[in-house]
Amino acid sequence: MHSATGTHGKSQLGPYRRFLSASLRWLMAGVGLLIRILVIAWTTLAIYFSNLPWSQLRLALAVVFAAFAAWAFWLSGRRHMRALAYGAVLGVIAWWLTISPSHDRNWRPEVAVMPRAFVDGDHVRLTGVRNFDYRSRNDFTVHHEEREIDLSHVTGLDFYVSYWAEGPVAHTFVSFDFDNAAPLSISIETRPEVGRGFEPIASMFKQFALIYVVGEERDIVGVRAIHRRESVYLYHLNTSPGDARRLLKIYLARINELADRPEFYNLLTNSCTINIIRYANAAGRQGGFDIRHLLNGLIDSYLYHSGRVDTRLPFDELRRRSLINEAAEVADGSPEPEFSRRIRVSLPTLAP
Repeated sequence: MHSATGTHGKSQLGPYRRFLSASLRWLMAGVGLLIRILVIAWTTLAIYFSNLPWSQLRLALAVVFAAFAAWAFWLSGRRHMRALAYGAVLGVIAWWLTISPSHDRNWRPEVAVMPRAFVDGDHVRLTGVRNFDYRSRNDFTVHHEEREIDLSHVTGLDFYVSYWAEGPVAHTFVSFDFDNAAPLSISIETRPEVGRGFEPIASMFKQFALIYVVGEERDIVGVRAIHRRESVYLYHLNTSPGDARRLLKIYLARINELADRPEFYNLLTNSCTINIIRYANAAGRQGGFDIRHLLNGLIDSYLYHSGRVDTRLPFDELRRRSLINEAAEVADGSPEPEFSRRIRVSLPTLAP
């Protein structure tokens, strides 16, 4: 009786085990397929966005590689062809690793000058501070200047979220507040050459250098809110003066590092919000990774629900009142610090 029961149990387990085995094989096959697709896609894009000077040649090589890799992996049925395709991938990776950033390019005038900070104890002298006069987004008078600040006069930190179009992706930057001077904006951006703009996919393939644009708010905020017609939101963070000063010191060190050694911008690893969070962590931020750090168009929701902005108003109301485009239009043409004062006058945390 016992033996019959055991045999019956094994017969019941047999289909279950076969199902698990088949499911595992399908899962492994699916993972392998996904890996090959990603490898082909990355290598194809790396070829197309390489440092070869002719776009037609880059396009032709990318198409040839993609066609060959697809044939080698799925149509030829020959192991040595798959090995050859992987060898081509490794060759492209080795080539891609040799592509290095440079300061010597025909940069757009907005990013042509790398700022630098000269720190002497509490006193800082900044060069390359941008303060353009804009008539439209592409018509402006170039003007860079020096500015001197004292770290002991830093009182707080403001956070900007600027949208090309409302959605999960935006540009973020910060302004440091002072009790004796106008705010100082620092915006982590791509450094495109003349004739190019921001290209999200290209930015992940060593196409743009990285720059920390240091400037007056009438420039950095004004050009986005007034002339580029972006939707710009301003949130005052409840950061302590001490943490704000520590964060500014980290920014100043990075500004000098970039002036000495260029780096590539990367949308996923070396971009605006990712670096802001990274430096905030170094300055004492408590908290882990949040998907809204990558989907930075939602970053104001993260700031609200993590208690880093004033939460006395419902989030939707706070967000509505933090849109500064109309105030920026009214303040257009005002010198600093008047421009900065006027875009803040109706903010929720500063309203009477």
